This record gives sequence, C-alpha cells and structure tokens, in this order.
Amino acid sequence: MAMKTDIAVIGASPAGLMAARYAALGGAKVTLFEKKETIGDDPHPANSFFKGMMDMTGEKVDSSYVVHNIKGMKLVSPAGHKIKVKTPGYAIDKAKFDQFYEKKALSAGVDIKTGTEVLNIRRKDSGVLLNTTSGSLGQEDGRVKAKIVIVADGVRSKNARMLGLNTMKHPEDISWGTELTIKAPGIGTPGFAEYFVGSHAPGWKSSYLPRGGDIAAIGVYVRHYGQDVSSFLDAWVTRFKEFKDIADDEFEILESKSAGDPIVTIPHQTYAGNVMVAGGAAGQSGIGYAMHAGQIAGKVGAMAIAKGDYSERSLSQYRSSWRSSLYAEHVFGRLGLEALRKMDDEEIDDLFEVFEGEDVSSLIKGSAVNQSLSVLSLMIQKKPSLILKASALFRNR
Repeated sequence: MAMKTDIAVIGASPAGLMAARYAALGGAKVTLFEKKETIGDDPHPANSFFKGMMDMTGEKVDSSYVVHNIKGMKLVSPAGHKIKVKTPGYAIDKAKFDQFYEKKALSAGVDIKTGTEVLNIRRKDSGVLLNTTSGSLGQEDGRVKAKIVIVADGVRSKNARMLGLNTMKHPEDISWGTELTIKAPGIGTPGFAEYFVGSHAPGWKSSYLPRGGDIAAIGVYVRHYGQDVSSFLDAWVTRFKEFKDIADDEFEILESKSAGDPIVTIPHQTYAGNVMVAGGAAGQSGIGYAMHAGQIAGKVGAMAIAKGDYSERSLSQYRSSWRSSLYAEHVFGRLGLEALRKMDDEEIDDLFEVFEGEDVSSLIKGSAVNQSLSVLSLMIQKKPSLILKASALFRNR
C-alpha cells in the first residue's frame, strides 16, 4: 500500500528545502525525498551569494555557514578594464548552508527521507504516484501517493521530463562549468570577487572568489561548447597564476566540482495539474533566486491543499507570482549575456571603458528594467556610438 502525503518534494536543493519548509508552515503534510545519503554532500559548485539575492527571501544570513565576507565584485574585460560594484556578499560553506536549512525544514515538520531516489513518477487518480528506491543498492522502498509534487532536483532533473514538462525555453544554453578550490599564500584575503569575461570563457565567465586565508575558488563557465570545459579551465588556471603571480609550487588544487548553471535558459513550463518545478530544474538560476521560487511554490502548494484544489488553474498562481518577482531579471540577464557572447573582445573592452572608474553600485538597485535604463543612460552620456554595440544581440553566432 502506498504511503500518503499531501506534498512530495523531490530534491534537497535550496529551492527544495524552502519549498518543503514553507509548504509545511502552511499546514500541509510534506515529505522530502533526497537521493544522497547526507544533505550537504553536494557535488554542485555553488559557493556564494550576494546580499540582494538573499534579501528577497526575507532570510537572514547566518554566520554558521559564512567563511568569508565579500565587499562586492569586480568585472574584468579581456584587456583588464575593471568595473567595481560595491554590494555585500558571502563566500559560504555549501554543506553547512544546506544543513542549516535542513534543520529549518525539520523544525517546520517536514519528513525528510535521505538516501531515497524517485525512480518513476506519474499522475494518477487526481494525484501523483512515485516509486522510490532506497540505499546504495537501490532497493525498492515502496510507492508514495501525493496530492502535489514539487520537483527541485537540479538542472539535470529527470523527474520534470518524466512528467512531460519542458521547463526551460533554451535548454541548449545551460552554462557548463567547473570550479576548483585552491590553496596559495594569502589568496583568500581580498574582499572582492572577480569575474572575467571575453573569448577565454565564451558565453559567461571565468571567476575568482576569495574564501579567507589561503583558500579561494576559481572556475570557468562556458556556453555552446558542451559539458567538458577542461580546456578552458586549464587555460584559466595558467592565466590566473600569472595574474596573481603565484608560483607553481605555491599553488594547490584541493577540490574540483562541475555542474550546469541555467542562468539564461528562461523558465518555461514550471507547473501543471498536481505539479510544480522550482530551482535549477526550472531554469531558475542562483541560490537566492531559487530559494525564493521554492518559497512561492511551497506557499502555493499549501494553499492548494487547504482548498482541496490541485488543478493546473490552482497551481498557476506559482507561475504568476514568480513572474512578477523575477521574470524580468531572467529576461534582461539573457539579453545581456547573449549580447556579450556575440561581442568581440575589442568591443567588450570598449564597453567596459565607459564604466571604468564609475560608481555603478546604484545601477544594480531596483528592478531589472530600471537597472538597464540606468546603464543605457550612462552609455549615451559617455559614448553614444557604443549603443551600436547592442546590435551584437542580433548577430547570427
């Protein structure tokens, strides 16, 4: 006989943990399934966030998982032009972060089942039936009948596909990357993260994140070149050691993690009758943004349970609430990164010269529309001819 629950959440990602917690706080009986034996044993390289991203969730940053405080970010063009953005951020211990929110979910009454993988999922009899396996041997653990399922198992989600949902408009645009945790004298002490853009990392970035003391994270994220980014990473390691004047015998790689980032894929089908999808599985990129999407899904799920209405119409509130909060961020982010991907290095350098030395912190406040208008205004004032660079978006590349 199938185990019964109001809401089944698949995946203890930041989105999944928030969805489960807020659904339970709303009065629903919630069971969360995580295939890893231990929450926090995470192969994903996500290791930082900025305060503005977390503010939208209403969550307070906790010192238990912060390893280094960040003052902001520096964006670096191919020729080395830098744009400094002062915005508080945090390098985090992702395992401790996940375990912090695991405790919050447990306190809200969520039943968390680790070491349990969802093997099959299908809609049936006004609900959803899940078949699960448990343990390292993948032994059959039984059936679960849920009124609503929230899928939050990451960018590689097979469960969303099994339910027939095309969750991303541009799945081919997932940014695949690898981050290395490295050790070198004093490499973790600076207060600014650095993101390098240009042809050395097509479509996105190479990165440097100080993590305190002698520890930092460096990585590369690339679009349209497949999942193997090793050649770009090797070149970035060599270049990074030159930038920071680090001798080979002072440089040590402690850890390597690889994953996909759906930063410009644009969420598409994120709900249906009895089902919602949140986080990376829905093309919702970034820890804070994914958590906020999880909050919305959990609240909508709890309200649907209370009303006894799990229809597509009832769950459509998830999509409308998410779109009013974050859709513009994703759309303008895609437009910006697509233009950047199609620009030559010389064009990127020209663009960065406009902003070099300017305090652009104010440009990241408010809605994505206001930010974009502020950037456009500054470009017009400084160098009107650069507006023509925006035509890069329409190049066939």
